[in-house]
Amino acid sequence: MADFLERLFKLKENNTTAKTEIIAGLTTFMTMAYIIFVNPIILNFVGIEGLEGLGPGFAPTLAATCLAAGVLCIAMGLYSNYPFALASGMGLNAVVAWQLIVGMKLPWQAAMGVIFMEGVLITIFVLTGLREAVMDAIPISLKRAIGVGIGLFILFIGMVDGGLVKQGTGIPVTLGDLNNLAVFIAIIGILITAYLMAKRVVGSLLLGIILTTVLAIIINYASGLTAFKTPGVAVIPKQILSIPDFSTFGAGLNFGVFSKIGFLAAILTIFSIMMSDFFDTMGTVIGIGGEGGFLKEGKLPRLNRVLLIDSLAAAFGGFSSASSVTTYIESASGVAEGGKTGLTSVVVGFLFLLGLFLAPIAGIIPPQATAPALILVGFYMCTIIKDIPLSDFEEGFPALMVLVTMPFTYSITNGIGMGFVIYTFIKIVRGKAREVHWMMYLASAAFIVYFAIPLITSLLG
Repeated sequence: MADFLERLFKLKENNTTAKTEIIAGLTTFMTMAYIIFVNPIILNFVGIEGLEGLGPGFAPTLAATCLAAGVLCIAMGLYSNYPFALASGMGLNAVVAWQLIVGMKLPWQAAMGVIFMEGVLITIFVLTGLREAVMDAIPISLKRAIGVGIGLFILFIGMVDGGLVKQGTGIPVTLGDLNNLAVFIAIIGILITAYLMAKRVVGSLLLGIILTTVLAIIINYASGLTAFKTPGVAVIPKQILSIPDFSTFGAGLNFGVFSKIGFLAAILTIFSIMMSDFFDTMGTVIGIGGEGGFLKEGKLPRLNRVLLIDSLAAAFGGFSSASSVTTYIESASGVAEGGKTGLTSVVVGFLFLLGLFLAPIAGIIPPQATAPALILVGFYMCTIIKDIPLSDFEEGFPALMVLVTMPFTYSITNGIGMGFVIYTFIKIVRGKAREVHWMMYLASAAFIVYFAIPLITSLLG
């Protein structure tokens, strides 16, 4: 088995071991296992009065989520040999639920059809070399800013998941409720994980998640199961095995959006979602690639393989009714644990496939247990900020707009778009238009359209 893994993933060449990769895979899975339940909750409007029945159904969505993530993680690991894990994208699933199904009154089958079509479109861009060309055209200052921005984004997600920050009254955000038991668990989890990392304990992020989960279970039972609002979290399940429901698989092969809202509106809708999918992955790959030391002269070797799997994942997610499947920023947690090859992703994939039958166990892990890992991973990704020339206005200001827009708008795409447009504009007004790659002009123009879509759609009615 050791020889087989060596030949398949080139472990020695990448200065890693099977043990390290397995630990990294377990860590990545535990930081993203929440999607097994959160995706069905979002797509089926669980707990929202009046919207019940608009989605594909909780059990079929859960099965589709696990299946799509499992298959695509394994495909990514085997084909690209990188530790990038994939699952149904947060944010994109909310767009499917609230913009397409509720806002545009699309049947869920037609909404999944939109995802399928944008996935096919991105795949065409990959096969023609357009997607890789855009990534290669990004100046190094913006690439570094994207990495830092994603680090801040991950850190902010961890702070929100842990309850350390919350929406304020009269202000956007404020300090979380420190009297809350769940927040207390997150704080203890940060201290535990920071201690393990300071002592350089092997598998410290994974061990921190496990120990914090155990603490959460103990405190939850001691409080009479009142520490967490989400059912099943930090609770030993009565039922371990579950039977997957694949009844909605293939329902996303649907083109009803054109007849429902008209051709032009359908095209604009597909374009806006495609832009989010296109650049979210771009930012994730650049950010995690930089953290893992995978970039060579600012470029990722075998990038076309990563992009092809990610593009097919979007189409497969729509086809299987799991919403768009995309590369996860939580992959950074596995990379921080030493994951360097596709074996990490394959481990994540097999765990998601096990989730088809053992979903109740994955549901035990509270977000407060994974929040410390995200916060610390975000910290490490932010360390490259020292390499960004912030004192140079032409390079520094666009970079700063990238790394602050991502967490503040909760969107990788918005951050990249802001940086692209401002960078191109400054170069033009300073008479340095020739220094900008033509692909940057194309991408900036696409982002201007992307940001203007709400205005365009309102003008067109």
